[in-house]
Amino acid sequence: MAPSTPLLTVRGSEGLYMVNGPPHFTESTVLPRESGKNCKVYAFSKDGTLFAWANGEKINIISVTNKGLLHSFDLPKTVCLEFSPKNTVLATWQPYTTSKDGTAGVPNLQLYDVKTGTCLKAFIQKKMQNWCPSWSEDETICARNVNNEVHFFENNNFNTTANKLHLQKINDFVLSPGPQPYKVAVYVPGSKGAPSFVRLYKYPNFDGPHAALANKSFFKADKVTMLWNKKATAVLVIASTDVDKTGASYYGEQTLHYIATNGESAVVQLPKSGPIYDVIWNSNSTEFCAVYGFMPAKATIFNLKCDPVFDFGTGPRNAAYYSPHGHILVLAGFGNLRGQMEVWDVKNYKLISKPVASDSTYFAWCPDGEHILTATCAPRLRVNNGYKIWHYTGSILHKYDVPSNVELWQVSWQPFLDGIFPAKTITYQAVPSDVPSEEPKTATAYRPPALRNKPTTNSKLHEEEPPQNMKPQPGNDKPLSKTALKNQRKHEAKKAAKQEARSDKSLDLSPTPTSQSSAQNTVSQPISGDPEVDKKIKNLKKKLKAIEQLKEQAATGKQLEKNQLEKIQKEKALLQELEDLELGI
Repeated sequence: MAPSTPLLTVRGSEGLYMVNGPPHFTESTVLPRESGKNCKVYAFSKDGTLFAWANGEKINIISVTNKGLLHSFDLPKTVCLEFSPKNTVLATWQPYTTSKDGTAGVPNLQLYDVKTGTCLKAFIQKKMQNWCPSWSEDETICARNVNNEVHFFENNNFNTTANKLHLQKINDFVLSPGPQPYKVAVYVPGSKGAPSFVRLYKYPNFDGPHAALANKSFFKADKVTMLWNKKATAVLVIASTDVDKTGASYYGEQTLHYIATNGESAVVQLPKSGPIYDVIWNSNSTEFCAVYGFMPAKATIFNLKCDPVFDFGTGPRNAAYYSPHGHILVLAGFGNLRGQMEVWDVKNYKLISKPVASDSTYFAWCPDGEHILTATCAPRLRVNNGYKIWHYTGSILHKYDVPSNVELWQVSWQPFLDGIFPAKTITYQAVPSDVPSEEPKTATAYRPPALRNKPTTNSKLHEEEPPQNMKPQPGNDKPLSKTALKNQRKHEAKKAAKQEARSDKSLDLSPTPTSQSSAQNTVSQPISGDPEVDKKIKNLKKKLKAIEQLKEQAATGKQLEKNQLEKIQKEKALLQELEDLELGI
């Protein structure tokens, strides 16, 4: 039986409602439209079968498949919702408040049993950041950060703390995805000259000096982002500082670290300096893509050895999105960029399409791996709000613009579990669409009044770098290092320039007599292909030129020093050495 098409949920000042996914795009009957501006948050379960929302009075849970109301909770101030991975628990969070007399507030983090509707446990969680407990995929363990410790609960029994991970001032942690054995990555910020560090542990082995699976310490980190790959074999750590002390970047300073559960760790060497905008794992867990560097930014795919596999060159981009099946990669420039997207087939490293989603603030792949959602939402942008559904070949299949006096706050796909939608063969031909494609507005460069009536020059602020396959070619043991590649390019450019100069001068210069052999040797530009020989020839010509100048000075009557006279006497030997080198070419 073919899977149903994912639904779209839309939340804005018009209310909350659902839309059927491609190809119909009609309003769905799963959720009766909730009018008004009071809906603050909604959430799907991980498999997309349950849907919960808070309307300012209650939290309601419905079954998407049966279209029936399951539970309703009186929690009017709820601003965060999340289901546990197997739909057993619904976690809700309200802002923490204290009474005027200073007494402690009531617990504001509630965990409800989805089946019975009873409250399993309530905690005090003051900060909204990292408010939600983290579950393993089978819900065997659940973890919370409590007073710089990680508390673990087992089998959704929240009355007993099964284990604790205690390190000095744990700032953040991330549970690994996938089945047992469970792993956890913890971050401890540095203090008093000590470095920050990230450690990987296997649950429940937390005690002892050698309990950690891996450890990576680093300076220059005010905050970190930790990203597990799907197979839970490695973590990428983006370490960021709020201020770049060198003054090179407004965004602070970022470094990218790789840590594997087998104990290996490395700093990922990024060829271009500047901010790290985005890092994302491929779902195959064997490669990741980083977008980095001052604009125009570079994008590179790295393998698990942190070696570059493919470089996409430079372009206006600040985000990367792998498709659910990992076979397509979208590089995009949103936010303060124009919304240009590059859709790549990452198996063959071939460009599929280059659509433009102007003013977009949100991007999401459809679980079917074929369709893309882009949206312009408030409060990031309060004008031209709306959303578009694209096919990855660049065709717009559906477009919805909200009226000018209405705001769109949120739009998202209904999630599905992995494997529900099979991967399809990639097509490069744009699929047909009834929606007319939009031509992006071409902004002309500013020209001062004095230059407006003069012909334009094709000068560029930045030299664009083309895509480049970094894999070792057949016959080579390994790819050249970055320094070797740079030197190779320099040498080839210098060689080409010298050959061009040589051919030009051979056309301009007439044959010279044998008596003028020194002048001829000085003018010619031999190319040996050997950098050492070329260097010697260059030095000899320099010395001969200096001797010519000394002879001219002597002819004018100037008294030369002893060492200068000795230089003139060496002219014959230098000419012979130069001739031998050139004949060796």
